[in-house]
Amino acid sequence: MNVHSISVIIPCFNEQQVIRETYMRLTRVMQANFSAYELLFVNDGSRDYTLSILKELASQDEHVHIISLSRNFGHQPAVSAGIENCTGDLAIIIDADLQDPPELIPDMVRMYEAEGCNVVYAVRKQRQGETVFKRVTAKWFYRIINYLSEVPLPVDTGDFRLIDRKVIDAFNRLEERNKYIRGLISWVGFKQVPIYYERAERFAGETKYPLSKMLKFARTSLLYFSNKPLRLASSIGIFSVIIALCLTMWVLYTTFFLPDRLVQGWSSTLIVVMFFGGTQMLTVGILGEYLGSIFNEIKKRPEFIVDEKVNTKPLKSNPPA
Repeated sequence: MNVHSISVIIPCFNEQQVIRETYMRLTRVMQANFSAYELLFVNDGSRDYTLSILKELASQDEHVHIISLSRNFGHQPAVSAGIENCTGDLAIIIDADLQDPPELIPDMVRMYEAEGCNVVYAVRKQRQGETVFKRVTAKWFYRIINYLSEVPLPVDTGDFRLIDRKVIDAFNRLEERNKYIRGLISWVGFKQVPIYYERAERFAGETKYPLSKMLKFARTSLLYFSNKPLRLASSIGIFSVIIALCLTMWVLYTTFFLPDRLVQGWSSTLIVVMFFGGTQMLTVGILGEYLGSIFNEIKKRPEFIVDEKVNTKPLKSNPPA
């Protein structure tokens, strides 16, 4: 492989049970294949001993760099913090839970060199250790967001990917406060190629993406990466008007030409009122979600706040021997 400086970005939240194993597996892979690298751990406000363990590792290994956030901002802001602070020619985003194998990193770099691309994104062939509900909802989520997106998004992917300096710099110029990272990396363009792998079970600990966080992530992805729901609201409004006109014509026709078939009572009126009331509430709700998103953006609060940095320093590519 050619000589590159590589930043491995690892967001962490309450990962004390797995973080040492993550460090050891990453170190074995990186030492065997690369000379200039950093393991950039982003501590996302962990409440356990994750940060203490990371500081211990950093005191023993100069390749361990730490960005510690002031509180738990969430997975996507933590990854953004890593991308903003990484100094390598290439950056590889990988979660700390070891469901994504560090051993795939050399293959990703080889593909980057062979294809002359800017992004290598990892596609999950299988998802081990996940419930049927999680697999089914994930499958449909990626297909729905791909349909709603204005740019093609690869399905069955996460944030596990390689990005080069062009993509890093382009990403860091984006000013959104709430980022859907895998979508934005697709949005910036450049040449992107897939690499396939089997996703393992979580090594230890509990998932940091329960149903509530999955729903919040899905909401953020839809609101901040597509305006098609707004167009859907308009379509629902037009459809409702058409239905109303048809019902009006039917009532007038029945009144003048078929008076004996005219239905007496309030049932039909109640149904019509409920139908239009429901569609109005739906469209107002969609508009409200977008207005809330705009409100969050115009406040211009930072996406994350850094509490401290440990061992952080620029990487330099070593010249080939």
